Amino acid sequence: MSGQGAPVTDLTIFRRTLVVAAGIGFAVILWRLTDLILLLLAAALVAFIFYKFANFLQERLRLPFAAALALAVILPSLFLVFTFALFGNMMAAQFAILFNQLPQAWADLQAWLLTTPFGREAIASASSFVPEGSRIVAILQTVFSSLGTVLTSLVVVLVAGIYLAAQPRLYGRGVLHLVPPHARHKTVEVVRAVADAISGWLKAQGVSMIFVGAFTGIALSLVGIPAAPAIGLVAGLCEFVPYLGTIVVAIPSILIGFSISPETGVWAIVAIVVVQQVQGNIVTPLVQSTMAELPPALTIFSLIAAGVVLGPMGVILAVPLTVVGQTLIKQLVVYHTDIEGEAAASGASASPPSEA
Repeated sequence: MSGQGAPVTDLTIFRRTLVVAAGIGFAVILWRLTDLILLLLAAALVAFIFYKFANFLQERLRLPFAAALALAVILPSLFLVFTFALFGNMMAAQFAILFNQLPQAWADLQAWLLTTPFGREAIASASSFVPEGSRIVAILQTVFSSLGTVLTSLVVVLVAGIYLAAQPRLYGRGVLHLVPPHARHKTVEVVRAVADAISGWLKAQGVSMIFVGAFTGIALSLVGIPAAPAIGLVAGLCEFVPYLGTIVVAIPSILIGFSISPETGVWAIVAIVVVQQVQGNIVTPLVQSTMAELPPALTIFSLIAAGVVLGPMGVILAVPLTVVGQTLIKQLVVYHTDIEGEAAASGASASPPSEA
């Protein structure tokens, strides 16, 4: 009968089983190579930043691309080295003073807590959570081993990013050779749209980083925190991951403030909160609306999801990957209906007809 499908034979079942098994195997391989894929994506993002900066220098200084790329790599490195060399000793000295004062401060806090029933209960509860010496050693070993892995990954990402930025057309042609000829034009359009979206997000994130770095340093300087420019620089660099810059510098800034005086510690808290509120409620919405189309709620949930699934590297790449995914959906998922037109039509049909 014409309405019935072809009979399912043993060969058909075998072929479908092979396809399903191959799909599962491919998914397992991708999951096993998650760290490598994240490193490749990070290198691609670094290459894009170097390439854009090199193009900017090439246009402004009339340099060959090779020289402009070398400057694009050297100038940020020299800036970081100079800044940390200038303020690093001051910051290290302040932390040394802080660590010397912490035991006495902790003893004073314990003595005050023991004078109240709630304090005695809190100390008793906290003592049960203190790990043993062997556990502390194991934690420290894990931290130092992870630090070595992070440094190695950073070197790999930077070197690979420089190579990718030096010959982008070579790798672009290699990718296009993997695409069927009839789909290459569409692929180029999608890649250009993704590049434009990432460029807009980088501009918006750059404005946020500059604001957080500059105003954190200024605010902490006004309240009397030593090495405030260095702390502001760290805050600005960490702000590449949204909301991370303020969190990273909050604890050391507040501890340094309280090591100077209680009033300085309180003013450090106020300064950090003010910078965070202005950045979150004024600066970020303005730059996101003009340079990048990324809702704040989507940013927060992408950071949480990437942290849970992919770990720290996923958190760093969560927002640019979200920008890429959002752009791919807009470019590849095509609807033949006009959403705004349908909404207007439905509103018109819902309103009562006017009387003649």
